[in-house]
Amino acid sequence: MADPSMIANSLGDYLRARRALVSPADVGLPPTGRRRVPGLRREEVAELVGLSTDYYVRLEQGRADRPSDEVLDALCRALLLGSAERAHLYDLARPPRRGATTTAAGTGRGDVLRSALRQVVEAIPTTPAVIMNDRNDVLAWNRLAAALIADFPNLPPRERNMARRIFLDPDAGQIHLDWDGAARTTVGMLRMAAGRQPHDPELVRLIGELSLGSSTFRTLWASHHVHEKTHGPKRFRHPIVGDVILHYETFQAPGAAHHLLVIYTAAPGSPAEDALSFLGSYTAPSTATHAQPDKNRGMPT
Repeated sequence: MADPSMIANSLGDYLRARRALVSPADVGLPPTGRRRVPGLRREEVAELVGLSTDYYVRLEQGRADRPSDEVLDALCRALLLGSAERAHLYDLARPPRRGATTTAAGTGRGDVLRSALRQVVEAIPTTPAVIMNDRNDVLAWNRLAAALIADFPNLPPRERNMARRIFLDPDAGQIHLDWDGAARTTVGMLRMAAGRQPHDPELVRLIGELSLGSSTFRTLWASHHVHEKTHGPKRFRHPIVGDVILHYETFQAPGAAHHLLVIYTAAPGSPAEDALSFLGSYTAPSTATHAQPDKNRGMPT
């Protein structure tokens, strides 16, 4: 199991990591000569935010009272945070109570997928589609996703996890041609998940496994990078159709669980469109099986 500090994702750790990435020039402060550490000093952040240095130091040390929205907004501006980083900062500043890791329905953090959502994915006929939770567990897929990305129907449930496949599968670099980017964004998504649910035992175990199995994961995790999956290019290499260049769009399903529908599309008339068409005709319909939940609790990892 991972060191709890890796999952706790404390506000102080994140503030230190973020201020190290901002130079005085980035925020309009005059140069002050040689610096022993990169980025902004604590007193500089305090000045930009309008806090006393003592209060800011207590924030980084975890000894301050719950910061107000005004303070958090000012920190976002001072540290030049984007939308994902801002959301993560708020999650860290307002952590859930220990044990608060179940959904409103009491089903346990979104491991069980509504049957209607699974049907939506399987009804998409001409382009790959999956539904993931925020731990990167693939909960449902259609036939083309199974043909192109991974053989989900024949994988053990715990192996239907894209983080495990990216970092622990020795062939991942041959499948994901943009492996470096995929690795960074995957870690960023797990950081976001850890901020939302720092006490989730399944996530703790996943982070521990990835940390033990991949030095690259450990390095990326220590950077405190965060990422909210939205849209962008994605390149796969398939043993039959070769390189396939797609674009993905992400949609969050309504409900208490953090379920993401990810759809990969090819440009009209492109070689990738031809490749998907070939895979659709080549792949036997029997590969489009349902993502069956575990008898006891959905999708274990």
